[in-house]
Amino acid sequence: MSRPGFVLEVDERTPPLIVHRGEGFGLESFPLGTKVLYPPDSLPGIRDVGGAITAALDAPLDSEPLDELLTAGMALTIVFDDISIPLPQMVTPDIRQRVIEAVLERAAAAGVDDVELIAANALHRRMTPAELQRMVGERVFRSFWPDHLRNHDAEDPDGLTHIGETDQGETVEINRRAASSDLIVYVNVNLVPMSGGHKSVPVGLASYRSLRPHHNVHTLQRSRSFMDPPNSAMHHSYERMGTLLADSGVRVFTIETTLNNDTFPKEFAFLNKREWEWSLRDQASYLAAKRGNDLAPAGLRRKVWQRVASPYGVTGVNAGATGPVHERTLASIHRQQLVEVEGQSDVLVFGLPFICPYNVNSIMNPILVMCLGLGYYFNMYRNKPPVREGGTLILFHPTPWEFHQVHHPSYVDFFDEVLSETTDPATIETKFEQQYATDPWYIHLYRHSYAYHGVHPFYMWYWGAHAMEHLGDVILVGANRPAVARMGFRSASTFADALEMASDTVGRSPSITYLHSPPLTLADVR
Repeated sequence: MSRPGFVLEVDERTPPLIVHRGEGFGLESFPLGTKVLYPPDSLPGIRDVGGAITAALDAPLDSEPLDELLTAGMALTIVFDDISIPLPQMVTPDIRQRVIEAVLERAAAAGVDDVELIAANALHRRMTPAELQRMVGERVFRSFWPDHLRNHDAEDPDGLTHIGETDQGETVEINRRAASSDLIVYVNVNLVPMSGGHKSVPVGLASYRSLRPHHNVHTLQRSRSFMDPPNSAMHHSYERMGTLLADSGVRVFTIETTLNNDTFPKEFAFLNKREWEWSLRDQASYLAAKRGNDLAPAGLRRKVWQRVASPYGVTGVNAGATGPVHERTLASIHRQQLVEVEGQSDVLVFGLPFICPYNVNSIMNPILVMCLGLGYYFNMYRNKPPVREGGTLILFHPTPWEFHQVHHPSYVDFFDEVLSETTDPATIETKFEQQYATDPWYIHLYRHSYAYHGVHPFYMWYWGAHAMEHLGDVILVGANRPAVARMGFRSASTFADALEMASDTVGRSPSITYLHSPPLTLADVR
């Protein structure tokens, strides 16, 4: 049986603790009394994944079995999560491949000839053919690419359908092929509570016009938190859109899968463990890996980290109606990630890893560092943030002033032109968003190259709006100082320096919480 989540209070016996620093890591000593949040031990993976998929398709929740929904002559569209999850990518075969193959076998048996597969990339960059093949497997790729396996195009005027408006006036416009199909089968892989549910179709297949109602500063500042859907204004918008789609006759059969916390392969297995439980082998592995990583040229180091594939175990496969399926999914994620903690602290500390949803096979530029720290990690809570209002957030990351010129062209201009004038999310939204969102060159690069949409860096900045409103100070340790200053934050050379600087905001004896992640940890703050 897996051990539950654990809160360690640092004392004289506590060894230095692992802290991620982008494409690096190290041991850091924390002040006495620091609360360290560890997730539950990794749950055991399902031994017979194929059997679990079969069982889910044969006995779905609040739906007929999939076989009864498949008939000759129908149009079937299989939609799947794009490369932004899971992180890191999982070892092959990807669970999406296994589910898609099972669905296709049943469709073939039923005589369904009209089948399309679409990656639900919304305004993310298109996946390359090699990335698609890795995800769906060689057999599916060879059978469907390129005519019947493709990326969603949110800027194709002939490829979108306007469904209507919700009772809150939110425009719902999604992929035409999917909307006109007799059945959408959505294949999900879920790593955090934010994903899945009604986020899948209304967001993954949406246009810019259909994303604006929830990807805006007002909504994101009122989502407390992104990882707690019942208290997230963003998720309430997703639900209204999903309900409108269902009422309009768009039929969705949802298949959601969940993973355990086996994040790092055996070469980095010590990163999955609590430090005081390291064996001599773990200690030796740490020393060897750190020395090799520190000595490697930056380009080689990035290649090594980007090739990391996680040996995740599958902890759940559920299928059927979106709402009931997602309830099962959230319960599974909570079993894996939730740790209870008493009260808020003055200072919250994160060590940011090398990967976020938008730099797979790419570069984590400064805006993505901000988004990972103030967007994703800050929101890894239920009830209330682990840091009090007006408190300080300390992040470890080198934050290089570096951008991927193919993947993030509008990020470059956003960083140079927008943030040099203002860092206020509401001002940025009002003054600059439309210009970037409708820029013909950015749209061309999104549709025909491998660029994120022109508006994407705005969404990443808004992602941190709730944290910016809540916090009194943000300090990055070991970061590029000009890059940090451009974003309106402060930088420190060492953790001790950061705590000294934080004393301006929280005093000289602050309470401190360190969220030890990855593997992912979701704080349930009481």
